[in-house]
Amino acid sequence: MVGLSLGEKQFIQGGIAEDIRTDGRKRLTYRPIYVETGVIPQANGSARVRMGATDVIASVKAELGKPSSLQPNKGKVSIHVECSPTAEPAFEGRGGEELSTELSVALQLCLLGGKSGAGAGIDLSSLVVVEGKICWDLYVDGLVVSSDGNLLDALGASIKAALSNTGIPRVHVATGASSDEQPEVDISDEEFLQFDTSAVPVIVTLTKVGRHYIVDATSEEESQMSSAVSISVNRKGNICGITKRGGAGLDPSIILDMISVAKHVSEQLINKLDSEIAAAEAEDES
Repeated sequence: MVGLSLGEKQFIQGGIAEDIRTDGRKRLTYRPIYVETGVIPQANGSARVRMGATDVIASVKAELGKPSSLQPNKGKVSIHVECSPTAEPAFEGRGGEELSTELSVALQLCLLGGKSGAGAGIDLSSLVVVEGKICWDLYVDGLVVSSDGNLLDALGASIKAALSNTGIPRVHVATGASSDEQPEVDISDEEFLQFDTSAVPVIVTLTKVGRHYIVDATSEEESQMSSAVSISVNRKGNICGITKRGGAGLDPSIILDMISVAKHVSEQLINKLDSEIAAAEAEDES
């Protein structure tokens, strides 16, 4: 955790109240965002995202599996986050494990719309090969390489970028097997299906410091927060998930205000991410 003197704390809080943060940004301005795709060759898709000194990597591995009996027409996606102990001394041991779990759960909620998959940014039905028998299982792994605040939003952005970089092999199913047999499949080495990630939301975390909230908080700013609300918003401006952390309760009217701010901010973030992902993909191909 960041140890700050009383003077430093007052400087951070006073700056936020005046709408000029210690690094010169306004309350609702992001640090520069950089995206690289295809950073892990052995994955089906991968991306690295840097926001200031926060640096995260996401990879996607696709494996053939069997749909659950409760959702025979949907594939499965699981998200797991690791916080590298070298990223922050506090990540060693239990601190890192707890944060990894908290981030994994929040990402699952924000990007996959909870257990049922309703409201998911990823169309799980697009992962089915043969209903009830064969589907793609996507294993999404996030790694925190270095941490200077706003990990959830950076991880969400890296997963969106990694999914846009993901190619899933086309599967040809042998015809003629009887309905109770497991069909035989032929996995193509040359034909790949690209993901439509236009519906995958971005996560906007609003961190409340004093009477104001800010986006893309640094570790120092997070150490001064009373609470933080993470809102995932898709391109249509629809809310896909909300999670809250920090002990202080929030008045419902403040939550409504935060949602409208998050919707406004998400447009900038989606446009910035899309142009960064497109540039990264073009660089990969050249």
